[in-house]
Amino acid sequence: MTAQASVSFITVRRRFDFRSIEVGRWVTPQERDRAAGRFYRALTDLLTILKGPEALVSLRGSLSLQYGIGGRPGVAAHYIPATRQLALAKNAGAGSLAHEWFHAFDHYMGSKAFRNSGKHGFASAAWLDSADQKEHPLNELLSNCFRTILLNEDGTQPSELFHCSQQADQQRNVLYYAQPEELCARAFEAFIEDSEPGNSFLVRGTLYSEEAKAGLYPMGKHRQDINAAFARYFESLGRALFRELAKAG
Repeated sequence: MTAQASVSFITVRRRFDFRSIEVGRWVTPQERDRAAGRFYRALTDLLTILKGPEALVSLRGSLSLQYGIGGRPGVAAHYIPATRQLALAKNAGAGSLAHEWFHAFDHYMGSKAFRNSGKHGFASAAWLDSADQKEHPLNELLSNCFRTILLNEDGTQPSELFHCSQQADQQRNVLYYAQPEELCARAFEAFIEDSEPGNSFLVRGTLYSEEAKAGLYPMGKHRQDINAAFARYFESLGRALFRELAKAG
């Protein structure tokens, strides 16, 4: 038996300390085991890119995973703030994990980085609403990520990414792409796809998809600036978390 074949969702839960992992009743044992291996590799790759400990992936054990449960027509994956659950559809969730994980992270940081983000508030939305930020060097670095994503280079106007997202919303008569939490999750996807190791179950489509062609992912220098901002933040966060673990040990 190979190491890959021996990976189960129990392995995933134990390594990353997720609060719970639920698998749908219509998922066959073969599908379950194949998915567990994909989740394990993708989350391990995410950890490598973010340069942090396992607790970062599960947000200190507060995050739950669902695979092949419920869902909505046409929705491959979603994050549920009220229950802190990240859910992927059985046959359509591949490539969505990084996006939904960042939603979970953004939501988790809402109350950590800001004093009045609201019960279900995202840190990105709190920043855009000029919420009262808690003073900490890491929060400054996170705010710099949001600033780099949402504003132009000199910080005086909305970014081109925002304008393209707003235009996409107007064409569809919805408010979705231009929401700060969606803008930031797509920017995070681009950061992950540009990083090594690459993993198509974790992320795909930020360069050549129809959404990318419509300008819904950052490109060019803006993308480079966002990637640099995310790299600085997560490297600093990872060092802080490892120091904390060393002191606790």
